[in-house]
Amino acid sequence: MIRLPPFLKDSDKVGIIPPASKIATSHIVKARKLLESWGLEVILSSNFNSSHFQFAGTDSERLVALQTFLDDKEIKAIFCARGGYGTSRIIDQLDLSQLKKSLKWVIGFSDITILLNKLFLNHISCIHGPMPLNFFEKDSLESLDILRCFLFEGSYPEITFKTRSSNKPGYAEGPVVGGNLSLLTNSIGTVTNIDTHGKVLFIEDVDEKLYRIDRMIVQLKRAGILEGLRGLIVGHFARIDDRKKFGYSLQEIILGHTVEFDFPVCFNAPIGHVMPNYPIIIGGIINLDVVSRSASFRLKQNPGN
Repeated sequence: MIRLPPFLKDSDKVGIIPPASKIATSHIVKARKLLESWGLEVILSSNFNSSHFQFAGTDSERLVALQTFLDDKEIKAIFCARGGYGTSRIIDQLDLSQLKKSLKWVIGFSDITILLNKLFLNHISCIHGPMPLNFFEKDSLESLDILRCFLFEGSYPEITFKTRSSNKPGYAEGPVVGGNLSLLTNSIGTVTNIDTHGKVLFIEDVDEKLYRIDRMIVQLKRAGILEGLRGLIVGHFARIDDRKKFGYSLQEIILGHTVEFDFPVCFNAPIGHVMPNYPIIIGGIINLDVVSRSASFRLKQNPGN
Protein backbone atom coordinates (compact mmCIF):
# COMPACT_ATOMS: atom_id res chain seq x y z
CA MET A 1 0.00 0.00 0.00
CA ILE A 2 1.42 3.36 -1.05
CA ARG A 3 1.67 5.91 1.77
CA LEU A 4 1.00 9.61 1.22
CA PRO A 5 3.13 12.13 3.14
CA PRO A 6 1.23 14.86 5.00
CA PHE A 7 0.20 17.87 2.95
CA LEU A 8 1.95 21.15 3.60
CA LYS A 9 0.71 24.01 5.72
CA ASP A 10 1.72 27.61 6.23
CA SER A 11 5.18 28.13 7.81
CA ASP A 12 6.36 24.59 7.06
CA LYS A 13 10.07 24.16 6.40
CA VAL A 14 11.06 22.75 3.02
CA GLY A 15 14.46 22.01 1.56
CA ILE A 16 16.01 22.59 -1.84
CA ILE A 17 18.89 20.34 -2.83
CA PRO A 18 20.92 19.51 -5.94
CA PRO A 19 21.53 15.75 -5.55
CA ALA A 20 23.16 15.40 -8.97
CA SER A 21 24.63 18.13 -11.18
CA LYS A 22 25.94 21.37 -9.71
CA ILE A 23 24.03 24.62 -9.47
CA ALA A 24 24.67 27.99 -7.87
CA THR A 25 22.24 29.58 -5.42
CA SER A 26 21.96 32.54 -7.79
CA HIS A 27 20.11 30.29 -10.25
CA ILE A 28 17.23 29.64 -7.86
CA VAL A 29 16.72 33.04 -6.22
CA LYS A 30 13.34 33.58 -7.91
CA ALA A 31 12.26 29.99 -7.20
CA ARG A 32 13.12 30.38 -3.53
CA LYS A 33 11.08 33.58 -3.34
CA LEU A 34 8.15 31.82 -5.00
CA LEU A 35 8.17 29.03 -2.42
CA GLU A 36 8.41 31.63 0.33
CA SER A 37 5.38 33.39 -1.20
CA TRP A 38 3.52 30.11 -0.69
CA GLY A 39 4.15 30.60 3.04
CA LEU A 40 7.05 28.17 3.29
CA GLU A 41 10.38 28.53 5.06
CA VAL A 42 13.07 27.47 2.58
CA ILE A 43 16.32 25.79 3.65
CA LEU A 44 19.16 25.19 1.18
CA SER A 45 21.19 22.01 1.45
CA SER A 46 24.81 21.99 2.59
CA ASN A 47 26.12 21.12 -0.88
CA PHE A 48 24.72 24.19 -2.65
CA ASN A 49 27.55 25.96 -4.50
CA SER A 50 29.73 22.87 -4.09
CA SER A 51 31.50 21.65 -7.20
CA HIS A 52 33.25 18.40 -8.03
CA PHE A 53 33.67 18.15 -11.78
CA GLN A 54 30.07 18.37 -13.06
CA PHE A 55 28.54 17.35 -9.74
CA ALA A 56 27.14 19.39 -6.85
CA GLY A 57 29.94 18.17 -4.63
CA THR A 58 31.54 14.79 -4.20
CA ASP A 59 29.37 11.69 -3.91
CA SER A 60 29.90 11.83 -0.15
CA GLU A 61 28.89 15.50 0.07
CA ARG A 62 25.74 14.97 -1.95
CA LEU A 63 24.84 11.82 -0.02
CA VAL A 64 25.25 13.55 3.34
CA ALA A 65 23.20 16.54 2.20
CA LEU A 66 20.33 14.41 0.90
CA GLN A 67 20.41 12.04 3.88
CA THR A 68 20.28 15.03 6.24
CA PHE A 69 17.14 16.37 4.57
CA LEU A 70 15.49 12.93 4.52
CA ASP A 71 16.17 12.47 8.24
CA ASP A 72 15.27 15.99 9.41
CA LYS A 73 11.77 15.82 10.89
CA GLU A 74 11.32 19.58 10.53
CA ILE A 75 11.76 19.44 6.74
CA LYS A 76 8.29 18.64 5.34
CA ALA A 77 9.17 18.51 1.63
CA ILE A 78 12.30 18.27 -0.50
CA PHE A 79 12.51 20.07 -3.83
CA CYS A 80 15.33 18.75 -5.99
CA ALA A 81 16.87 21.87 -7.53
CA ARG A 82 17.76 20.24 -10.84
CA GLY A 83 18.63 16.92 -12.43
CA GLY A 84 21.58 16.44 -14.73
CA TYR A 85 23.50 13.34 -13.72
CA GLY A 86 24.64 11.86 -10.44
CA THR A 87 21.74 10.61 -8.31
CA SER A 88 22.37 7.00 -9.30
CA ARG A 89 25.90 7.26 -7.85
CA ILE A 90 24.49 7.67 -4.32
CA ILE A 91 21.07 6.01 -4.49
CA ASP A 92 22.07 2.67 -2.97
CA GLN A 93 23.68 4.33 0.07
CA LEU A 94 20.54 6.21 1.08
CA ASP A 95 18.86 5.05 4.30
CA LEU A 96 15.09 5.52 4.27
CA SER A 97 14.42 4.17 7.76
CA GLN A 98 13.81 7.60 9.33
CA LEU A 99 11.81 8.80 6.33
CA LYS A 100 9.44 5.86 6.72
CA LYS A 101 8.70 7.05 10.26
CA SER A 102 8.21 10.69 9.26
CA LEU A 103 7.06 10.94 5.65
CA LYS A 104 7.69 14.01 3.49
CA TRP A 105 7.16 14.90 -0.14
CA VAL A 106 10.06 14.64 -2.58
CA ILE A 107 9.66 16.52 -5.88
CA GLY A 108 11.76 16.30 -9.04
CA PHE A 109 12.15 14.68 -12.45
CA SER A 110 14.77 13.71 -15.04
CA ASP A 111 17.79 12.27 -13.16
CA ILE A 112 15.65 12.35 -9.99
CA THR A 113 13.57 9.50 -11.49
CA ILE A 114 15.79 6.96 -9.75
CA LEU A 115 15.13 8.57 -6.34
CA LEU A 116 11.38 8.70 -6.98
CA ASN A 117 11.38 5.04 -7.94
CA LYS A 118 13.30 4.10 -4.80
CA LEU A 119 10.66 5.89 -2.73
CA PHE A 120 7.85 4.17 -4.61
CA LEU A 121 9.48 0.78 -4.08
CA ASN A 122 9.45 1.60 -0.37
CA HIS A 123 5.70 2.38 -0.59
CA ILE A 124 6.15 6.17 -0.30
CA SER A 125 4.32 8.42 -2.73
CA CYS A 126 6.32 11.24 -4.33
CA ILE A 127 5.97 13.77 -7.15
CA HIS A 128 7.42 13.81 -10.64
CA GLY A 129 7.20 17.53 -11.31
CA PRO A 130 8.81 20.93 -11.79
CA MET A 131 12.14 21.70 -10.13
CA PRO A 132 13.34 25.15 -8.98
CA LEU A 133 15.75 25.54 -11.90
CA ASN A 134 12.75 25.25 -14.27
CA PHE A 135 10.13 27.18 -12.27
CA PHE A 136 10.18 30.24 -14.52
CA GLU A 137 10.42 28.71 -17.94
CA LYS A 138 7.79 29.65 -20.51
CA ASP A 139 4.31 28.15 -19.84
CA SER A 140 5.22 27.08 -16.29
CA LEU A 141 2.47 28.87 -14.35
CA GLU A 142 -0.22 26.20 -14.60
CA SER A 143 2.20 23.40 -13.69
CA LEU A 144 3.32 25.31 -10.60
CA ASP A 145 -0.26 26.09 -9.60
CA ILE A 146 -1.20 22.41 -9.84
CA LEU A 147 1.86 21.52 -7.76
CA ARG A 148 1.02 24.11 -5.08
CA CYS A 149 -2.64 23.10 -4.86
CA PHE A 150 -1.75 19.45 -4.51
CA LEU A 151 0.99 19.97 -1.91
CA PHE A 152 -1.23 22.13 0.30
CA GLU A 153 -4.73 20.85 -0.39
CA GLY A 154 -4.44 17.43 -2.00
CA SER A 155 -6.50 18.69 -4.95
CA TYR A 156 -5.69 17.64 -8.50
CA PRO A 157 -7.54 18.61 -11.70
CA GLU A 158 -8.39 16.45 -14.67
CA ILE A 159 -5.61 16.90 -17.24
CA THR A 160 -6.82 17.01 -20.85
CA PHE A 161 -4.51 17.51 -23.81
CA LYS A 162 -4.55 17.29 -27.59
CA THR A 163 -1.94 15.34 -29.51
CA ARG A 164 -0.22 15.93 -32.80
CA SER A 165 -0.08 12.23 -33.49
CA SER A 166 -2.43 9.29 -33.68
CA ASN A 167 -2.89 7.66 -30.30
CA LYS A 168 -3.82 4.07 -29.59
CA PRO A 169 -7.27 4.60 -28.06
CA GLY A 170 -8.55 2.89 -24.96
CA TYR A 171 -9.23 3.28 -21.24
CA ALA A 172 -7.01 2.31 -18.34
CA GLU A 173 -7.03 2.55 -14.57
CA GLY A 174 -4.15 1.81 -12.23
CA PRO A 175 -1.21 3.14 -10.23
CA VAL A 176 0.94 5.51 -12.27
CA VAL A 177 4.72 5.03 -12.35
CA GLY A 178 7.57 6.00 -14.60
CA GLY A 179 9.75 8.98 -15.40
CA ASN A 180 12.79 9.57 -17.55
CA LEU A 181 13.20 6.82 -20.14
CA SER A 182 17.00 6.70 -19.83
CA LEU A 183 16.82 6.26 -16.06
CA LEU A 184 14.10 3.64 -16.29
CA THR A 185 16.21 1.67 -18.77
CA ASN A 186 19.36 2.05 -16.67
CA SER A 187 17.51 0.67 -13.64
CA ILE A 188 16.75 -2.68 -15.28
CA GLY A 189 18.55 -5.39 -13.35
CA THR A 190 19.00 -3.19 -10.27
CA VAL A 191 17.16 -2.80 -6.97
CA THR A 192 15.45 0.36 -8.26
CA ASN A 193 13.80 -1.39 -11.20
CA ILE A 194 10.02 -1.03 -10.82
CA ASP A 195 7.42 -3.73 -11.41
CA THR A 196 5.13 -2.20 -14.03
CA HIS A 197 2.62 -5.05 -14.23
CA GLY A 198 -0.92 -3.72 -13.74
CA LYS A 199 0.27 -0.09 -13.82
CA VAL A 200 0.07 2.94 -16.08
CA LEU A 201 3.58 3.84 -17.22
CA PHE A 202 4.68 7.31 -18.30
CA ILE A 203 7.95 8.12 -20.07
CA GLU A 204 9.78 11.28 -21.19
CA ASP A 205 13.29 12.27 -22.23
CA VAL A 206 15.48 14.99 -23.72
CA ASP A 207 18.47 15.26 -26.08
CA GLU A 208 18.25 11.69 -27.32
CA LYS A 209 18.66 10.38 -30.86
CA LEU A 210 15.76 8.36 -32.23
CA TYR A 211 17.89 5.24 -32.62
CA ARG A 212 18.77 5.43 -28.93
CA ILE A 213 15.11 5.84 -28.02
CA ASP A 214 14.35 2.80 -30.17
CA ARG A 215 17.09 0.85 -28.37
CA MET A 216 15.68 1.81 -24.96
CA ILE A 217 12.11 0.88 -25.89
CA VAL A 218 13.38 -2.45 -27.21
CA GLN A 219 15.24 -2.97 -23.92
CA LEU A 220 12.08 -2.23 -21.90
CA LYS A 221 10.22 -4.74 -24.03
CA ARG A 222 12.90 -7.43 -23.79
CA ALA A 223 13.02 -6.97 -20.01
CA GLY A 224 9.25 -7.45 -19.71
CA ILE A 225 8.56 -3.86 -18.64
CA LEU A 226 5.82 -3.45 -21.26
CA GLU A 227 4.24 -6.80 -20.44
CA GLY A 228 1.08 -6.38 -18.40
CA LEU A 229 0.91 -2.59 -18.61
CA ARG A 230 -2.53 -1.05 -18.32
CA GLY A 231 -1.59 2.08 -20.23
CA LEU A 232 1.34 4.05 -21.62
CA ILE A 233 1.64 7.84 -21.44
CA VAL A 234 4.31 9.41 -23.64
CA GLY A 235 5.35 12.84 -22.42
CA HIS A 236 7.72 15.41 -23.90
CA PHE A 237 10.63 14.06 -25.91
CA ALA A 238 12.48 17.34 -26.33
CA ARG A 239 15.19 18.30 -28.81
CA ILE A 240 14.98 15.15 -30.93
CA ASP A 241 15.57 15.65 -34.64
CA ASP A 242 17.14 12.79 -36.56
CA ARG A 243 14.20 11.09 -38.26
CA LYS A 244 15.71 11.47 -41.73
CA LYS A 245 18.78 9.57 -40.57
CA PHE A 246 17.02 6.85 -38.56
CA GLY A 247 13.83 6.51 -40.59
CA TYR A 248 11.21 6.00 -37.88
CA SER A 249 9.48 8.77 -35.94
CA LEU A 250 9.02 8.63 -32.18
CA GLN A 251 5.39 7.63 -32.62
CA GLU A 252 6.28 4.90 -35.10
CA ILE A 253 8.91 3.52 -32.73
CA ILE A 254 6.56 3.29 -29.77
CA LEU A 255 3.48 2.09 -31.64
CA GLY A 256 5.59 -0.46 -33.53
CA HIS A 257 6.98 -1.98 -30.34
CA THR A 258 3.60 -2.05 -28.57
CA VAL A 259 1.43 -3.27 -31.44
CA GLU A 260 0.84 -6.70 -29.90
CA PHE A 261 -0.34 -5.26 -26.57
CA ASP A 262 -3.90 -4.11 -25.96
CA PHE A 263 -3.20 -1.19 -23.61
CA PRO A 264 -3.90 2.41 -24.74
CA VAL A 265 -1.02 4.68 -25.73
CA CYS A 266 -1.16 8.49 -25.80
CA PHE A 267 1.41 11.00 -27.03
CA ASN A 268 2.34 14.61 -26.28
CA ALA A 269 1.35 14.46 -22.61
CA PRO A 270 2.40 17.67 -20.79
CA ILE A 271 5.09 15.91 -18.75
CA GLY A 272 8.85 16.29 -18.91
CA HIS A 273 11.70 18.58 -19.89
CA VAL A 274 9.70 21.46 -21.36
CA MET A 275 6.78 23.31 -19.87
CA PRO A 276 4.05 22.61 -19.16
CA ASN A 277 5.38 19.87 -16.91
CA TYR A 278 2.34 18.83 -14.91
CA PRO A 279 3.03 17.05 -11.62
CA ILE A 280 2.47 13.30 -11.59
CA ILE A 281 1.75 11.71 -8.21
CA ILE A 282 3.84 8.55 -8.30
CA GLY A 283 1.79 5.61 -7.05
CA GLY A 284 -1.50 7.48 -7.34
CA ILE A 285 -4.41 5.66 -8.98
CA ILE A 286 -5.30 7.39 -12.23
CA ASN A 287 -7.94 7.02 -14.91
CA LEU A 288 -6.50 7.32 -18.42
CA ASP A 289 -8.91 7.94 -21.29
CA VAL A 290 -7.35 7.96 -24.75
CA VAL A 291 -9.03 8.76 -28.06
CA SER A 292 -7.44 9.23 -31.48
CA ARG A 293 -6.23 12.83 -31.13
CA SER A 294 -6.60 13.67 -27.45
CA ALA A 295 -6.34 12.12 -24.03
CA SER A 296 -7.03 12.87 -20.38
CA PHE A 297 -5.99 11.55 -17.02
CA ARG A 298 -7.05 12.24 -13.47
CA LEU A 299 -6.53 10.85 -10.01
CA LYS A 300 -9.25 8.34 -9.28
CA GLN A 301 -9.83 9.83 -5.85
CA ASN A 302 -8.74 13.06 -4.23
CA PRO A 303 -5.74 11.91 -2.12
CA GLY A 304 -6.62 14.59 0.40
CA ASN A 305 -9.90 12.87 1.30
